[in-house]
Amino acid sequence: MAPLVEVDNLRVTFPGPVPAVRGISFTVERGECVAIVGESGSGKSVTARTLVGLAGPGADVRADALRLDGRDTAGFTDRQWRRLRGRVAGLVLQDALVSLDPLNPVGREIGEVLRAHGIGTPGEREARVAALLEAVHVPDPAERARQYPHQLSGGLRQRALIASAIAADPPLLIADEPTTALDVTVQAQLLRLLAERRAAGSALLLVSHDLAVVAGIADRVLVMRDGVIVEQGPTSEVLNAPRHEYTRLLLAAVPTAASKGLRLSSTAREPLPPRAVDAERIVLRAEGLHHHYGDRHVVDDVGFTLARGETLGVVGESGSGKTTLARIALGLLEPEAGTVHLGDALWSGVPERRRRPLRRRVQVIAQDPRSSFDPRYTVEQLVAEPLGLRGPARRDRVVELLERVGLGPAHLRRHPRELSGGQRQRVAIARAVGPRPDVLVCDEPVSALDVSIQAQVLDLLAELQAADGTALLFISHDLGVVHHLADRVLVMHDGRVVEQGAVGSVFDHPVHDYTKTLLAAVPTLEPEAAR
Repeated sequence: MAPLVEVDNLRVTFPGPVPAVRGISFTVERGECVAIVGESGSGKSVTARTLVGLAGPGADVRADALRLDGRDTAGFTDRQWRRLRGRVAGLVLQDALVSLDPLNPVGREIGEVLRAHGIGTPGEREARVAALLEAVHVPDPAERARQYPHQLSGGLRQRALIASAIAADPPLLIADEPTTALDVTVQAQLLRLLAERRAAGSALLLVSHDLAVVAGIADRVLVMRDGVIVEQGPTSEVLNAPRHEYTRLLLAAVPTAASKGLRLSSTAREPLPPRAVDAERIVLRAEGLHHHYGDRHVVDDVGFTLARGETLGVVGESGSGKTTLARIALGLLEPEAGTVHLGDALWSGVPERRRRPLRRRVQVIAQDPRSSFDPRYTVEQLVAEPLGLRGPARRDRVVELLERVGLGPAHLRRHPRELSGGQRQRVAIARAVGPRPDVLVCDEPVSALDVSIQAQVLDLLAELQAADGTALLFISHDLGVVHHLADRVLVMHDGRVVEQGAVGSVFDHPVHDYTKTLLAAVPTLEPEAAR
Protein backbone atom coordinates (compact mmCIF):
# COMPACT_ATOMS: atom_id res chain seq x y z
CA MET A 1 0.00 0.00 0.00
CA ALA A 2 1.28 3.47 -0.89
CA PRO A 3 2.32 5.79 1.95
CA LEU A 4 -0.35 8.11 3.29
CA VAL A 5 1.99 11.09 2.75
CA GLU A 6 4.55 11.27 -0.06
CA VAL A 7 6.81 14.31 -0.34
CA ASP A 8 9.59 14.44 -2.93
CA ASN A 9 11.89 17.45 -3.36
CA LEU A 10 9.53 19.98 -1.76
CA ARG A 11 10.53 23.63 -2.15
CA VAL A 12 8.62 26.53 -0.60
CA THR A 13 9.71 30.11 -1.25
CA PHE A 14 8.17 33.35 -0.01
CA PRO A 15 8.41 36.78 -1.71
CA GLY A 16 11.83 38.31 -1.32
CA PRO A 17 12.70 35.64 -2.36
CA VAL A 18 12.96 33.79 0.95
CA PRO A 19 13.48 30.02 0.65
CA ALA A 20 11.73 28.43 3.65
CA VAL A 21 11.93 24.78 2.53
CA ARG A 22 14.74 23.71 0.22
CA GLY A 23 14.20 20.34 -1.38
CA ILE A 24 13.10 17.90 1.33
CA SER A 25 11.68 14.42 0.85
CA PHE A 26 9.90 12.09 3.29
CA THR A 27 6.94 9.75 3.70
CA VAL A 28 4.41 8.99 6.42
CA GLU A 29 2.96 5.49 6.50
CA ARG A 30 -0.56 4.70 7.67
CA GLY A 31 -0.68 4.35 11.45
CA GLU A 32 2.82 5.81 11.84
CA CYS A 33 3.96 8.83 13.87
CA VAL A 34 6.64 10.94 12.24
CA ALA A 35 8.04 13.94 14.10
CA ILE A 36 9.67 16.99 12.53
CA VAL A 37 11.95 18.79 14.99
CA GLY A 38 14.01 21.93 14.71
CA GLU A 39 14.14 25.55 15.77
CA SER A 40 12.05 28.52 14.66
CA GLY A 41 12.82 29.27 11.03
CA SER A 42 13.88 25.69 10.26
CA GLY A 43 10.90 25.19 7.92
CA LYS A 44 9.10 22.54 9.96
CA SER A 45 5.79 24.41 10.36
CA VAL A 46 5.82 25.57 6.71
CA THR A 47 6.28 21.93 5.69
CA ALA A 48 3.34 20.76 7.81
CA ARG A 49 1.01 23.52 6.62
CA THR A 50 1.97 22.99 2.99
CA LEU A 51 0.56 19.46 3.25
CA VAL A 52 -2.91 20.94 3.73
CA GLY A 53 -2.55 23.90 1.36
CA LEU A 54 -1.87 26.51 4.04
CA ALA A 55 1.74 27.44 3.29
CA GLY A 56 0.89 31.13 3.57
CA PRO A 57 0.18 34.15 1.41
CA GLY A 58 2.52 34.57 -1.53
CA ALA A 59 4.11 31.15 -1.04
CA ASP A 60 5.55 29.52 -4.16
CA VAL A 61 5.19 25.75 -3.61
CA ARG A 62 6.96 23.31 -5.93
CA ALA A 63 7.61 19.58 -5.60
CA ASP A 64 8.44 16.59 -7.76
CA ALA A 65 5.70 14.76 -5.83
CA LEU A 66 3.24 15.92 -3.18
CA ARG A 67 0.62 13.28 -2.48
CA LEU A 68 -1.87 12.91 0.35
CA ASP A 69 -3.81 9.64 0.65
CA GLY A 70 -3.05 8.92 -3.00
CA ARG A 71 -4.18 12.35 -4.22
CA ASP A 72 -1.74 14.50 -6.18
CA THR A 73 -2.30 17.89 -4.53
CA ALA A 74 -0.10 19.88 -6.92
CA GLY A 75 -2.25 22.60 -8.44
CA PHE A 76 -5.19 22.05 -6.08
CA THR A 77 -7.77 24.85 -6.05
CA ASP A 78 -9.07 26.36 -2.78
CA ARG A 79 -12.28 24.37 -3.21
CA GLN A 80 -10.35 21.11 -3.59
CA TRP A 81 -8.27 21.90 -0.49
CA ARG A 82 -11.42 22.60 1.55
CA ARG A 83 -12.78 19.18 0.62
CA LEU A 84 -9.50 17.56 1.69
CA ARG A 85 -8.96 19.43 4.97
CA GLY A 86 -10.73 17.75 7.84
CA ARG A 87 -11.76 14.70 5.77
CA VAL A 88 -8.27 13.46 4.85
CA ALA A 89 -6.03 15.53 7.15
CA GLY A 90 -6.89 17.28 10.40
CA LEU A 91 -4.72 20.16 11.64
CA VAL A 92 -4.04 20.95 15.31
CA LEU A 93 -2.24 24.26 15.86
CA GLN A 94 -0.30 25.54 18.87
CA ASP A 95 -2.54 28.33 20.15
CA ALA A 96 -6.12 27.14 20.44
CA LEU A 97 -7.35 30.52 21.69
CA VAL A 98 -6.30 32.07 18.36
CA SER A 99 -7.27 29.05 16.23
CA LEU A 100 -10.82 28.71 17.61
CA ASP A 101 -13.42 31.31 16.58
CA PRO A 102 -14.00 33.52 19.65
CA LEU A 103 -17.55 34.29 18.47
CA ASN A 104 -18.61 30.63 18.30
CA PRO A 105 -19.21 28.16 21.13
CA VAL A 106 -16.75 25.29 20.75
CA GLY A 107 -19.58 22.86 19.97
CA ARG A 108 -20.65 24.92 16.98
CA GLU A 109 -17.02 25.16 15.83
CA ILE A 110 -16.64 21.37 15.89
CA GLY A 111 -20.04 20.93 14.25
CA GLU A 112 -18.99 23.13 11.32
CA VAL A 113 -16.47 20.49 10.27
CA LEU A 114 -19.25 17.88 10.15
CA ARG A 115 -21.57 20.21 8.25
CA ALA A 116 -18.87 21.20 5.76
CA HIS A 117 -18.32 17.55 4.86
CA GLY A 118 -22.03 16.64 4.88
CA ILE A 119 -21.77 14.30 7.84
CA GLY A 120 -25.08 13.57 9.60
CA THR A 121 -28.26 15.51 10.24
CA PRO A 122 -28.29 18.53 12.61
CA GLY A 123 -29.46 16.28 15.47
CA GLU A 124 -26.85 13.64 14.69
CA ARG A 125 -24.14 16.28 14.49
CA GLU A 126 -25.02 17.59 17.96
CA ALA A 127 -24.69 14.09 19.41
CA ARG A 128 -21.47 13.56 17.46
CA VAL A 129 -19.97 16.77 18.89
CA ALA A 130 -20.70 15.63 22.45
CA ALA A 131 -19.18 12.22 21.67
CA LEU A 132 -16.06 13.85 20.20
CA LEU A 133 -15.55 16.03 23.27
CA GLU A 134 -15.98 12.98 25.47
CA ALA A 135 -13.47 11.07 23.29
CA VAL A 136 -10.84 13.74 23.94
CA HIS A 137 -11.59 13.57 27.69
CA VAL A 138 -13.38 16.91 28.08
CA PRO A 139 -15.47 16.72 31.28
CA ASP A 140 -19.18 17.62 31.04
CA PRO A 141 -19.05 17.63 27.21
CA ALA A 142 -22.62 18.86 26.69
CA GLU A 143 -21.97 21.86 28.95
CA ARG A 144 -18.53 22.58 27.49
CA ALA A 145 -19.96 22.49 23.94
CA ARG A 146 -22.05 25.56 24.81
CA GLN A 147 -19.07 27.52 26.15
CA TYR A 148 -16.84 29.94 24.24
CA PRO A 149 -13.07 29.44 23.91
CA HIS A 150 -12.25 32.16 26.47
CA GLN A 151 -14.32 30.28 29.06
CA LEU A 152 -12.10 27.18 28.83
CA SER A 153 -8.63 26.53 30.24
CA GLY A 154 -5.69 26.19 27.86
CA GLY A 155 -5.79 22.41 28.12
CA LEU A 156 -9.53 22.20 27.43
CA ARG A 157 -9.22 24.56 24.45
CA GLN A 158 -6.47 22.39 23.00
CA ARG A 159 -8.63 19.28 23.45
CA ALA A 160 -11.53 21.03 21.72
CA LEU A 161 -9.18 21.84 18.84
CA ILE A 162 -8.19 18.17 18.61
CA ALA A 163 -11.90 17.20 18.62
CA SER A 164 -12.43 19.59 15.69
CA ALA A 165 -9.45 18.11 13.82
CA ILE A 166 -10.68 14.50 14.20
CA ALA A 167 -14.40 15.25 13.71
CA ALA A 168 -14.50 13.86 10.16
CA ASP A 169 -12.26 10.92 11.16
CA PRO A 170 -9.31 11.79 8.87
CA PRO A 171 -6.59 9.16 8.38
CA LEU A 172 -3.90 11.82 9.06
CA LEU A 173 -3.56 14.20 11.99
CA ILE A 174 -1.02 17.05 11.70
CA ALA A 175 -0.13 18.56 15.08
CA ASP A 176 1.99 21.74 14.95
CA GLU A 177 3.54 22.40 18.40
CA PRO A 178 0.33 21.23 20.13
CA THR A 179 1.80 21.18 23.65
CA THR A 180 4.13 24.22 23.69
CA ALA A 181 3.66 26.46 26.78
CA LEU A 182 1.21 24.01 28.40
CA ASP A 183 1.59 22.74 31.95
CA VAL A 184 3.46 19.47 32.20
CA THR A 185 0.41 17.48 33.35
CA VAL A 186 -1.83 18.93 30.61
CA GLN A 187 0.93 18.23 28.09
CA ALA A 188 1.06 14.61 29.22
CA GLN A 189 -2.72 14.26 28.86
CA LEU A 190 -2.68 15.65 25.32
CA LEU A 191 0.20 13.39 24.31
CA ARG A 192 -1.74 10.38 25.61
CA LEU A 193 -4.71 11.56 23.56
CA LEU A 194 -2.59 11.80 20.39
CA ALA A 195 -1.17 8.35 21.14
CA GLU A 196 -4.74 7.01 21.41
CA ARG A 197 -5.53 8.36 17.94
CA ARG A 198 -2.41 6.70 16.58
CA ALA A 199 -3.30 3.41 18.29
CA ALA A 200 -6.73 3.63 16.64
CA GLY A 201 -5.04 3.65 13.22
CA SER A 202 -4.52 7.34 12.43
CA ALA A 203 -1.17 8.55 11.15
CA LEU A 204 0.38 11.46 13.03
CA LEU A 205 2.76 14.13 11.78
CA LEU A 206 4.03 15.92 14.88
CA VAL A 207 5.89 19.23 14.62
CA SER A 208 7.82 20.13 17.77
CA HIS A 209 11.02 21.67 19.12
CA ASP A 210 10.72 19.53 22.28
CA LEU A 211 12.80 16.38 21.81
CA ALA A 212 11.52 14.83 25.04
CA VAL A 213 7.92 15.10 23.79
CA VAL A 214 8.96 13.48 20.52
CA ALA A 215 10.74 10.62 22.33
CA GLY A 216 7.50 9.39 23.88
CA ILE A 217 5.37 9.12 20.75
CA ALA A 218 7.28 9.20 17.43
CA ASP A 219 8.40 6.21 15.37
CA ARG A 220 10.71 8.28 13.21
CA VAL A 221 12.27 11.74 13.53
CA LEU A 222 13.21 14.27 10.86
CA VAL A 223 15.61 16.98 12.08
CA MET A 224 15.28 20.21 10.07
CA ARG A 225 17.58 23.21 9.92
CA ASP A 226 17.48 26.14 7.49
CA GLY A 227 14.87 24.46 5.31
CA VAL A 228 16.61 21.10 4.86
CA ILE A 229 16.52 17.75 6.65
CA VAL A 230 19.96 17.29 8.24
CA GLU A 231 19.20 13.95 9.89
CA GLN A 232 16.41 11.40 9.97
CA GLY A 233 15.80 7.90 11.20
CA PRO A 234 14.11 5.81 13.90
CA THR A 235 13.53 7.83 17.06
CA SER A 236 15.78 5.69 19.25
CA GLU A 237 18.69 6.02 16.81
CA VAL A 238 18.38 9.78 16.32
CA LEU A 239 18.04 10.55 20.03
CA ASN A 240 20.48 7.97 21.40
CA ALA A 241 23.17 8.08 18.70
CA PRO A 242 22.81 11.33 16.71
CA ARG A 243 25.11 11.65 13.74
CA HIS A 244 24.74 15.34 12.86
CA GLU A 245 26.38 18.04 14.98
CA TYR A 246 23.15 20.09 14.97
CA THR A 247 21.16 17.18 16.43
CA ARG A 248 23.82 16.73 19.11
CA LEU A 249 23.58 20.45 19.91
CA LEU A 250 19.80 20.22 20.30
CA LEU A 251 20.11 17.24 22.64
CA ALA A 252 22.86 18.87 24.72
CA ALA A 253 20.67 21.97 25.17
CA VAL A 254 17.91 20.09 27.00
CA PRO A 255 18.14 21.08 30.72
CA THR A 256 18.08 18.23 33.25
CA ALA A 257 19.44 17.40 36.68
CA ALA A 258 22.56 15.99 34.99
CA SER A 259 23.29 19.35 33.32
CA LYS A 260 23.35 21.28 36.61
CA GLY A 261 26.42 23.51 36.81
CA LEU A 262 27.26 22.95 33.15
CA ARG A 263 26.75 25.05 30.02
CA LEU A 264 23.78 24.02 27.91
CA SER A 265 24.81 25.92 24.78
CA SER A 266 27.81 23.70 24.06
CA THR A 267 28.16 19.97 23.43
CA ALA A 268 31.46 20.10 25.34
CA ARG A 269 29.57 20.43 28.67
CA GLU A 270 31.87 23.14 30.00
CA PRO A 271 31.34 24.21 33.63
CA LEU A 272 29.53 27.43 34.39
CA PRO A 273 31.40 30.06 36.44
CA PRO A 274 31.19 29.37 40.20
CA ARG A 275 28.41 31.14 42.07
CA ALA A 276 28.46 32.12 45.74
CA VAL A 277 25.28 32.06 47.84
CA ASP A 278 25.38 34.23 50.96
CA ALA A 279 22.77 32.47 53.10
CA GLU A 280 23.16 35.06 55.87
CA ARG A 281 22.11 37.95 53.62
CA ILE A 282 18.38 37.68 52.91
CA VAL A 283 17.43 40.01 50.07
CA LEU A 284 13.72 39.13 49.87
CA ARG A 285 11.46 37.75 52.58
CA ALA A 286 7.73 36.96 52.35
CA GLU A 287 5.59 35.88 55.28
CA GLY A 288 1.97 34.71 55.46
CA LEU A 289 0.89 36.03 52.06
CA HIS A 290 -2.79 35.80 51.08
CA HIS A 291 -4.68 37.01 48.02
CA HIS A 292 -8.09 36.30 46.47
CA TYR A 293 -9.55 36.77 43.01
CA GLY A 294 -13.29 36.74 43.63
CA ASP A 295 -14.07 33.62 45.65
CA ARG A 296 -10.79 31.95 44.71
CA HIS A 297 -7.88 31.89 47.16
CA VAL A 298 -4.96 32.19 44.71
CA VAL A 299 -2.23 32.75 47.31
CA ASP A 300 -2.88 31.01 50.60
CA ASP A 301 -0.44 31.54 53.49
CA VAL A 302 2.70 31.54 51.34
CA GLY A 303 6.11 32.45 52.74
CA PHE A 304 9.70 32.17 51.55
CA THR A 305 13.17 33.69 51.83
CA LEU A 306 15.65 34.44 49.08
CA ALA A 307 19.37 34.89 49.81
CA ARG A 308 21.95 36.87 47.87
CA GLY A 309 23.16 34.86 44.85
CA GLU A 310 20.51 32.17 45.33
CA THR A 311 18.00 30.84 42.80
CA LEU A 312 14.59 29.88 44.17
CA GLY A 313 12.39 28.01 41.70
CA VAL A 314 8.60 28.20 41.90
CA VAL A 315 6.73 25.45 40.03
CA GLY A 316 3.12 24.45 39.60
CA GLU A 317 0.36 24.36 37.02
CA SER A 318 -1.57 27.32 35.61
CA GLY A 319 -3.79 28.72 38.34
CA SER A 320 -1.51 27.52 41.14
CA GLY A 321 -0.70 31.11 42.17
CA LYS A 322 2.84 31.41 40.76
CA THR A 323 2.33 34.59 38.75
CA THR A 324 0.28 36.26 41.49
CA LEU A 325 3.16 35.53 43.87
CA ALA A 326 5.55 37.13 41.35
CA ARG A 327 3.41 40.27 41.11
CA ILE A 328 3.37 40.57 44.90
CA ALA A 329 7.15 40.13 45.02
CA LEU A 330 7.52 42.88 42.40
CA GLY A 331 5.33 45.26 44.38
CA LEU A 332 2.77 45.38 41.56
CA LEU A 333 0.06 43.78 43.69
CA GLU A 334 -0.64 44.27 47.38
CA PRO A 335 -1.25 41.11 49.42
CA GLU A 336 -4.50 41.06 51.38
CA ALA A 337 -2.53 39.74 54.34
CA GLY A 338 1.11 39.08 55.09
CA THR A 339 4.25 41.11 54.45
CA VAL A 340 7.16 41.32 52.03
CA HIS A 341 10.55 42.77 53.03
CA LEU A 342 13.20 43.82 50.53
CA GLY A 343 16.36 43.47 52.56
CA ASP A 344 15.58 45.29 55.80
CA ALA A 345 12.96 47.58 54.23
CA LEU A 346 9.21 46.90 54.24
CA TRP A 347 8.23 46.37 50.59
CA SER A 348 4.50 45.61 50.83
CA GLY A 349 1.76 47.80 52.26
CA VAL A 350 3.68 51.06 51.89
CA PRO A 351 2.83 54.11 49.73
CA GLU A 352 4.31 54.07 46.24
CA ARG A 353 6.36 57.20 47.00
CA ARG A 354 8.27 55.16 49.62
CA ARG A 355 8.61 52.16 47.34
CA ARG A 356 9.73 54.03 44.21
CA PRO A 357 13.34 54.69 45.35
CA LEU A 358 13.73 50.95 46.03
CA ARG A 359 12.33 49.73 42.71
CA ARG A 360 15.72 49.54 41.01
CA ARG A 361 16.56 46.73 43.48
CA VAL A 362 13.85 44.43 42.08
CA GLN A 363 13.62 43.88 38.32
CA VAL A 364 11.60 41.52 36.14
CA ILE A 365 12.20 39.35 33.06
CA ALA A 366 8.83 38.48 31.55
CA GLN A 367 7.79 35.57 29.35
CA ASP A 368 7.05 37.67 26.27
CA PRO A 369 9.21 40.82 26.19
CA ARG A 370 7.66 41.98 22.91
CA SER A 371 4.29 42.52 24.59
CA SER A 372 5.92 44.23 27.59
CA PHE A 373 8.14 46.56 25.51
CA ASP A 374 6.89 49.86 24.10
CA PRO A 375 7.00 49.08 20.34
CA ARG A 376 7.89 52.73 19.60
CA TYR A 377 11.13 52.52 21.61
CA THR A 378 14.48 51.53 20.18
CA VAL A 379 16.68 49.02 21.96
CA GLU A 380 18.78 51.92 23.28
CA GLN A 381 15.70 53.58 24.78
CA LEU A 382 14.40 50.33 26.28
CA VAL A 383 17.67 49.49 28.03
CA ALA A 384 18.39 53.08 29.07
CA GLU A 385 14.96 53.85 30.55
CA PRO A 386 15.56 52.39 34.05
CA LEU A 387 19.14 53.71 34.29
CA GLY A 388 18.39 57.39 34.82
CA LEU A 389 21.44 58.47 32.78
CA ARG A 390 21.81 61.19 30.15
CA GLY A 391 24.23 62.07 27.37
CA PRO A 392 27.26 59.98 26.28
CA ALA A 393 27.34 58.12 29.60
CA ARG A 394 23.92 56.67 28.85
CA ARG A 395 24.90 55.32 25.45
CA ASP A 396 28.17 53.89 26.77
CA ARG A 397 26.35 52.10 29.59
CA VAL A 398 23.73 50.70 27.19
CA VAL A 399 26.44 49.38 24.85
CA GLU A 400 28.22 47.82 27.82
CA LEU A 401 24.99 46.08 28.89
CA LEU A 402 24.20 44.87 25.38
CA GLU A 403 27.70 43.42 25.05
CA ARG A 404 27.22 41.60 28.37
CA VAL A 405 24.20 39.79 26.90
CA GLY A 406 25.86 38.97 23.59
CA LEU A 407 24.52 41.87 21.49
CA GLY A 408 26.26 45.11 20.52
CA PRO A 409 26.07 48.66 19.12
CA ALA A 410 24.49 47.42 15.87
CA HIS A 411 21.27 46.72 17.80
CA LEU A 412 20.91 50.18 19.39
CA ARG A 413 18.58 51.67 16.76
CA ARG A 414 16.45 48.57 16.23
CA HIS A 415 12.87 48.19 17.45
CA PRO A 416 11.48 45.07 19.17
CA ARG A 417 9.73 43.91 15.98
CA GLU A 418 13.12 43.82 14.22
CA LEU A 419 14.60 41.33 16.70
CA SER A 420 14.31 37.56 16.98
CA GLY A 421 12.73 36.03 20.07
CA GLY A 422 16.12 35.23 21.56
CA GLN A 423 17.43 38.76 20.87
CA ARG A 424 14.35 40.31 22.49
CA GLN A 425 14.89 38.21 25.60
CA ARG A 426 18.55 39.30 25.72
CA VAL A 427 17.41 42.93 25.56
CA ALA A 428 14.96 42.21 28.40
CA ILE A 429 17.82 40.79 30.48
CA ALA A 430 20.09 43.77 29.70
CA ARG A 431 17.29 46.12 30.76
CA ALA A 432 16.70 44.14 33.96
CA VAL A 433 20.33 43.89 35.09
CA GLY A 434 21.17 47.50 34.18
CA PRO A 435 20.15 48.99 37.57
CA ARG A 436 22.20 46.29 39.34
CA PRO A 437 19.23 44.78 41.20
CA ASP A 438 19.36 42.58 44.27
CA VAL A 439 16.50 40.42 42.93
CA LEU A 440 15.49 39.33 39.43
CA VAL A 441 11.94 37.98 39.18
CA CYS A 442 11.89 35.67 36.16
CA ASP A 443 8.32 34.77 35.15
CA GLU A 444 8.48 31.95 32.56
CA PRO A 445 11.39 33.73 30.80
CA VAL A 446 12.30 30.84 28.46
CA SER A 447 9.01 28.94 27.95
CA ALA A 448 8.40 30.35 24.46
CA LEU A 449 11.98 29.92 23.20
CA ASP A 450 13.55 27.20 21.07
CA VAL A 451 15.65 24.75 23.03
CA SER A 452 19.04 26.08 21.84
CA ILE A 453 18.00 29.74 22.38
CA GLN A 454 16.67 28.71 25.79
CA ALA A 455 20.06 27.16 26.52
CA GLN A 456 21.86 30.39 25.62
CA VAL A 457 19.53 32.47 27.83
CA LEU A 458 19.90 30.11 30.80
CA ASP A 459 23.69 30.14 30.44
CA LEU A 460 23.60 33.93 30.26
CA LEU A 461 21.51 34.21 33.43
CA ALA A 462 23.95 31.90 35.25
CA GLU A 463 26.94 33.96 34.11
CA LEU A 464 25.38 37.28 35.14
CA GLN A 465 24.30 35.84 38.48
CA ALA A 466 27.81 34.57 39.20
CA ALA A 467 29.30 37.95 38.33
CA ASP A 468 26.78 40.17 40.14
CA GLY A 469 25.52 38.03 43.01
CA THR A 470 21.92 38.69 41.98
CA ALA A 471 19.22 36.48 43.49
CA LEU A 472 16.68 34.89 41.13
CA LEU A 473 13.03 34.15 41.87
CA PHE A 474 12.53 31.82 38.91
CA ILE A 475 8.94 30.87 38.03
CA SER A 476 8.40 28.09 35.52
CA HIS A 477 6.20 25.15 34.60
CA ASP A 478 9.26 23.39 33.12
CA LEU A 479 10.65 21.18 35.86
CA GLY A 480 13.76 20.34 33.83
CA VAL A 481 14.73 24.02 33.64
CA VAL A 482 14.15 24.46 37.39
CA HIS A 483 16.13 21.31 38.25
CA HIS A 484 19.03 22.59 36.15
CA LEU A 485 19.02 26.16 37.47
CA ALA A 486 17.58 26.36 41.00
CA ASP A 487 19.07 25.81 44.44
CA ARG A 488 15.72 25.45 46.20
CA VAL A 489 12.17 24.98 44.95
CA LEU A 490 8.62 25.77 46.06
CA VAL A 491 5.88 23.53 44.66
CA MET A 492 2.55 25.40 44.50
CA HIS A 493 -0.91 23.90 44.13
CA ASP A 494 -4.21 25.78 44.44
CA GLY A 495 -2.45 28.76 46.00
CA ARG A 496 -0.55 26.84 48.68
CA VAL A 497 3.05 25.67 48.95
CA VAL A 498 2.63 21.91 49.21
CA GLU A 499 6.34 21.08 49.25
CA GLN A 500 9.65 22.95 49.39
CA GLY A 501 13.34 22.31 49.93
CA ALA A 502 16.60 21.77 48.09
CA VAL A 503 15.76 21.14 44.45
CA GLY A 504 17.60 17.80 44.30
CA SER A 505 15.89 16.53 47.43
CA VAL A 506 12.39 17.56 46.34
CA PHE A 507 12.72 16.28 42.77
CA ASP A 508 14.57 13.06 43.62
CA HIS A 509 12.54 12.18 46.73
CA PRO A 510 9.16 13.95 46.51
CA VAL A 511 6.86 13.61 49.51
CA HIS A 512 3.60 15.24 48.42
CA ASP A 513 1.34 13.40 45.96
CA TYR A 514 0.99 16.51 43.80
CA THR A 515 4.77 16.80 43.41
CA LYS A 516 4.91 13.12 42.46
CA THR A 517 2.19 13.72 39.83
CA LEU A 518 4.11 16.65 38.33
CA LEU A 519 7.37 14.70 38.16
CA ALA A 520 5.68 11.64 36.68
CA ALA A 521 4.33 13.79 33.84
CA VAL A 522 7.74 15.18 32.82
CA PRO A 523 8.71 13.77 29.40
CA THR A 524 12.06 12.02 29.13
CA LEU A 525 14.58 11.90 26.29
CA GLU A 526 14.88 8.12 26.58
CA PRO A 527 12.43 6.77 23.95
CA GLU A 528 11.78 3.42 25.64
CA ALA A 529 11.32 4.97 29.09
CA ALA A 530 9.09 7.67 27.59
CA ARG A 531 6.80 5.10 26.04
